[in-house]
Amino acid sequence: MTTTTLDKGTIDYKAELLRKSIHLLSLSIAIVYYFITKELALKLLIPFTLISLILDLARYFFPKYRAVLYSIFGFMLREHEVNSKQITLSGATYVLIAALVTVIFFPKVFVILGIAVLIFGDIFAALIGRKFGKHKFLFKSLEGTTAFFIFGSLVMLATPKIEGNLTEYLIGFAAVGVAAIVENISYGWADDNLTIPISVCGTMAILYSYFLPNLVLILPNVPV
Repeated sequence: MTTTTLDKGTIDYKAELLRKSIHLLSLSIAIVYYFITKELALKLLIPFTLISLILDLARYFFPKYRAVLYSIFGFMLREHEVNSKQITLSGATYVLIAALVTVIFFPKVFVILGIAVLIFGDIFAALIGRKFGKHKFLFKSLEGTTAFFIFGSLVMLATPKIEGNLTEYLIGFAAVGVAAIVENISYGWADDNLTIPISVCGTMAILYSYFLPNLVLILPNVPV
């Protein structure tokens, strides 16, 4: 593997640290969802997502609002998030959309892992990739993608399982591996805050249906 000069992002490293610290708050979605029903989760997620979406889009129609927003948070926003030539959404809005979509279509056990992998995998992929990334792998760095898989796998080991058998853990590793590749190749055309949770949940849905077809996908002693 040869070393190369890699893209280090469109914001400086200190801003990246602050951005990822705020990103960590999104883990609360998975934690809260563990303790509440799907119905209640949707009642919370739908208005929060709509509010975030409206606030995001408002900056394209109200210049004064955009100026105030950018004066406060502009240093943390990536280039594509402040691009005035096309309408884009912030990472926070994509996280909420991803949470809403996965809660609607996938079992709770998949959603919790998908969001947790997004938060920890993405954080360490960005911080380690930007700081130590030297070897190009697909669209980003080998170091960043490896960090995503390692820390995503650690999170997977800690998240709840239905029966806790070996097959569930192997499926979890596979889902994290797929998400690590998806995070890498999403660069430039899709927001990984959306693609990562969906790829985790989609991979698990396929593998559970194939290897554990008779398993009831409900976490024990947890609100449904």
